[in-house]
Amino acid sequence: MSTTRTLAAAAALALPLSLAACGGGGDGSDGTDGTAAGETRTLRFAHSYTDTQPQSECGAKVIQEELANADVGLEVEIFGSSQLGGDADRISAVVSGDIDMDMQGASALGAVYEPIGIIDGAYVFEDGQQLSDFIAGEDSQEMRDAFHEASGVTVLGAWSAGARQFTANKAIRTPEDLKGLRMRFPNSEQYLMNAAAMGAEATEVAYEELYLALQQGTVDGQENPIVNIQAISLHEVQDYLSMSSHQLNSNLIIVGPVWDELNEEQKTALQDAVSTAVGEVPGCVEEAEQAALDEWRSSGDMEIVEDVDVEAFRAKAKAYFEENLEGDKLELYQTIQNSIGG
Repeated sequence: MSTTRTLAAAAALALPLSLAACGGGGDGSDGTDGTAAGETRTLRFAHSYTDTQPQSECGAKVIQEELANADVGLEVEIFGSSQLGGDADRISAVVSGDIDMDMQGASALGAVYEPIGIIDGAYVFEDGQQLSDFIAGEDSQEMRDAFHEASGVTVLGAWSAGARQFTANKAIRTPEDLKGLRMRFPNSEQYLMNAAAMGAEATEVAYEELYLALQQGTVDGQENPIVNIQAISLHEVQDYLSMSSHQLNSNLIIVGPVWDELNEEQKTALQDAVSTAVGEVPGCVEEAEQAALDEWRSSGDMEIVEDVDVEAFRAKAKAYFEENLEGDKLELYQTIQNSIGG
């Protein structure tokens, strides 16, 4: 919808406390924001989730509603369920300006700025609040600036869509239980590194093909947040859900070059809408997770394995990252650990 613009100053990446420093755009009275006075500008907002998942219900739709209520001449049109392409295709489209906004995992964003992928590292964060607070805080400013410089894309906020858990047709309680299992991991550098860090044999399968791959025995198990496991009915093809909580599944809300065309009132309204959603998603995720767990316990469709040796997995992953991460990615990992007291 818009062509690639000259990169904005690094201050354009700032979150609410420093929004006033963001440049670009006029006051909207003469159309200098790219929209004629009195008209409403529509932003194309893409993501990969179904309409009923918390990421959509309490995330994308809340942003849409909050922005509409702000009445600043700006609205978003949502394209969920990967209608505008998979993660890799969409991040490229956001960089080029063909998609205005997106909801992306940090590992996918690593395609344009490799260090950011460590946000999706195994046991990097202990809970979703830590993840959201880090992205919104000063400790992540250098990372956000570098990401913007590399891509022209601005991070408006982030939440966790829940911890990722293992499923298989056997219980997984320790790293040793992964031996001999072909475990599906997403095809990204960080996820494959997570597999190695925890001692898993990674097999790459597209999310859209995962159910069939498990049903046909192409892979033995997989890992996903509970809301995703439920959304694609993996309880029908897996016997055990092992509560490893090995990764906080990240959703970063990003906006492309169109950000620099918005006036300050529109920027503030959009940032505020994202911040509202960041506050609402965790509760919705927790509610959806509990409902799914209750259903599986009641039906017996999957056995919930609670006694996973999380500390054994955590120690193994930490040792792996400290030995194998390098450069800016290692520095960001250390920054996160210092920020959260890890």
